[in-house]
Amino acid sequence: MRLKGIMLELKDINKTYQGAVPLHVLRDVSLTIERGELVSIMGASGSGKSTLLNILGILDSYDSGEYRLDGTLVKNLTENEAADLRNRKIGFVFQSFNLISYKDALENVALPLFYQGVPRKRRNMLAMEQLEKMGLADRAHHLPGELSGGQKQRVAIARALITRPALILADEPTGALDSRTSKEVMELLRRLNSEEGMTTVIVTHDPGVGAQTNRIIRIADGHIVSK
Repeated sequence: MRLKGIMLELKDINKTYQGAVPLHVLRDVSLTIERGELVSIMGASGSGKSTLLNILGILDSYDSGEYRLDGTLVKNLTENEAADLRNRKIGFVFQSFNLISYKDALENVALPLFYQGVPRKRRNMLAMEQLEKMGLADRAHHLPGELSGGQKQRVAIARALITRPALILADEPTGALDSRTSKEVMELLRRLNSEEGMTTVIVTHDPGVGAQTNRIIRIADGHIVSK
C-alpha cells in the first residue's frame, strides 16, 4: 500500500563550485518525486547528476532554492543535523558497494542501527532478517572479499533498508556488475518498490537501467531537460 504525497521537492536549486573559474553545476533545478515512485536520473558525465544526487542525499549543500525531503526543509543544517536526517530518512546504495572489508555481511548490514544506538542483539536479529529477504542468510558470516559482486550489492541493499528509510538513493547500482547480475539487482529494486512502496531514485548513465524505472528524469549541463 503506497502512501500518497510528495517525497522529494526541489524548487529553483542552484549550485556553483567556486574556484579559479566558478563551475555552475546546477541551474534552477525544480523537481517533484512522489512517495512510492521508482525514478531514474540520467545524464552524461559532467551533466550535474552526481551533484544532484549528493544534494538529495544531504551529502552536499546548495546555494539557493529550496529542498524538502518528506516535508522537511533541508537548508543550513549543521553536520549533526544533516547526519541525523540522513540516518533516519535515507538508505544509500553505491556502485562500489562501500562495505567494510573486515566486517562480515551481518555486521555490515547492522551498522546503521549501531549508529542509531540499537542494542547489539536486536540489530543482529534485524540484520539477519534483511539478509534472509535477500537470499543471503547462508552468507551472513562471510567477509565482503568472499562474496560475488551481486552478493555484495544485495548486502549493500539490505544495509540500506535496515533503518526502514523513506527513500532509497542508488548511485550507479549496477555499474560494477555484469549484465546478468545487473538484471538481478534491478529486479530486486523493482520488487522492493512494487511490493513495499519504497521510493527509489537511481542515478545511472545506462539506458537499460533507466528503461526499467517508471520515470526517467534527464539532466544536461545542469538543467533538467525532461521529467
